[in-house]
Amino acid sequence: MKASLQSAVLAVIAGSTAAFIPGATTSGAGFSKAVLRANVHVAPVTLIHRTTTTTTTLSATRSDVGYKERNNNSKIVKKGTKNNSRAALKLLTKAAVSLSVLALTTTGAPHTALAKASGAVETVEHLHVGQKIAKFFQSFGLSDVAVLALISALPVVELRGAVPVGVWMGLPITTVLPACILGNMIPIIPLLFLLKNEKLKQLMSPILNRAAEKSKSLGVGSVEKQWASLAAFVGVPLPGTGAWTGAMGAFLLGMPTPVALSSIFTGVCSAGVIMSAITLAGKKGGIAALSLLAVLTGMELIGKKEESSKQDFLEAEPYWDQSNVPVNVHKNKAPFTGKVVSTKRIVGPKATGETCHIIIDHKGDFPYWEGQSWGVIPPGTREKDGKPHSVRLYSIASSRYGDDMTGKTGSLCVRRATYWCPELQAEDPAKKGICSNFLCDTQPGDEVMMTGPAGKVMLLPEKDPSTDYIMVATGTGIAPYRGFIRRLFTENTPAANAYKGQAWLFLGVANSDALLYDDEWQTVKEEYPDNFRLDYALSREQNNKKGGKMYIQDKVEEYADEIFTKLDNGAHIYFCGLKGMMPGIQDMLKEVCASKKIDFDEWIKGLKKNKQWHVEVY
Repeated sequence: MKASLQSAVLAVIAGSTAAFIPGATTSGAGFSKAVLRANVHVAPVTLIHRTTTTTTTLSATRSDVGYKERNNNSKIVKKGTKNNSRAALKLLTKAAVSLSVLALTTTGAPHTALAKASGAVETVEHLHVGQKIAKFFQSFGLSDVAVLALISALPVVELRGAVPVGVWMGLPITTVLPACILGNMIPIIPLLFLLKNEKLKQLMSPILNRAAEKSKSLGVGSVEKQWASLAAFVGVPLPGTGAWTGAMGAFLLGMPTPVALSSIFTGVCSAGVIMSAITLAGKKGGIAALSLLAVLTGMELIGKKEESSKQDFLEAEPYWDQSNVPVNVHKNKAPFTGKVVSTKRIVGPKATGETCHIIIDHKGDFPYWEGQSWGVIPPGTREKDGKPHSVRLYSIASSRYGDDMTGKTGSLCVRRATYWCPELQAEDPAKKGICSNFLCDTQPGDEVMMTGPAGKVMLLPEKDPSTDYIMVATGTGIAPYRGFIRRLFTENTPAANAYKGQAWLFLGVANSDALLYDDEWQTVKEEYPDNFRLDYALSREQNNKKGGKMYIQDKVEEYADEIFTKLDNGAHIYFCGLKGMMPGIQDMLKEVCASKKIDFDEWIKGLKKNKQWHVEVY
């Protein structure tokens, strides 16, 4: 039974959504065949003993172990790390747990011998999925190498399912490995180009959404960091990873095609080596390959920890001092040139319009604070007078440390502005937003002319760490609040370590597909339930108390008493989004003031005098 459990654990380590067979040991001690059908939660493993007709089935449950650091106070202090470090930590944990189970179940009991003698008990061979596919292709007269390449090219099965099949077919590993690598890569090249087709993207949207969820741990940052993250993602044969998912992830990240291909190829080669070790050497090969992987991952984690365990190198002294906030460092006549790292659509297919998250590399030469804006000058000239386009302001959607936490990038959240012509019954390209379309169409490496940073009205007053923040946004007005929330909760900043107040986010959009950064908000909400609150107003999916559409002012009104109490106690309230949001907000507040017998004008005047009222609309 322990031997069976060992084989099962090996299967889980190298699991994929394909079925595979742990292969024969080269020592002649024999081998077991196993069929693994892995999904996110349970991996049923069927162990088939060659010398008997007995078949045993067991289930190996796989659990992901996350890392979360909490203190005993009401505030949870999280040590922020990069997204790709978190993914590496999960990988290291899985490897460590699996190897520990293997060590605990190791015994000196002999394996079942491979009986081919004439007196052996008759073997009943149960073909697993990969073998059945191989036999099917062989029926067309294809060579074994061609069959192996075809199996490797199939989604879900891929290389990790094909390597054991190649050994089962009797091919030498020197033939199996190159054939599987080549076969796995063949469909990836056209896939990366086909995904650029809008109709195909819409057709594949459910698959792409699933790939986005699987590959979101690839993280952001420089192209080099994305390359390393993608190679590791493809190269570790775990459920949900692989060349197909990696290609979709690379596309969604906006990686240049040559960079994506080289990264995926490196990952496929890595996965091939690991699977070959497990297939040929059984438990010993799996331990050796994965131990090496764990060591390399650990070294990467240590390096990342040293590099970014703390975000304190861009702080004022003390951190809350706002006397030296950078303003208008780069002006219209001498703009700064940034380079696009990635451009990614961040809304679903049913969203009302397209919104993109754009990461721009400024090499640390364009410092800014949370709540400020960047000016962007689109290329080209105006048709009416031939003069350069004027600057457009966009709220910065990242903390001062950037999404990669190096202090060398910044992010924008941009909705593509289009105009629907009722006469043409189509979008009129002559009336589209010049700058928003330029930004949403950018590719990695494109240059962006930038000015700023601009504004101080939306800064966080951090001197009192118990201050409550009420953040109200419509659409891309969410941008500055993303910077706030990352600074207070995601990163390991002095502000985060000191913060004891509550940040309350209200976001108004049309429907669920139009929600922005929802995965980030849900993560923060789960980890900091006492310090972060979240409420959505979905105008096309929710109704207000009067039975009408739920707009942002209606959602805020639901908590009017609590919000007024917080403001009376010194909370700061922020509004950001389209300027059309403010009349509805102000009318609602007037009604609430009237019901409480409060003079609205005096109340607003008091908030502004105390610098508790922050508005940035466009």
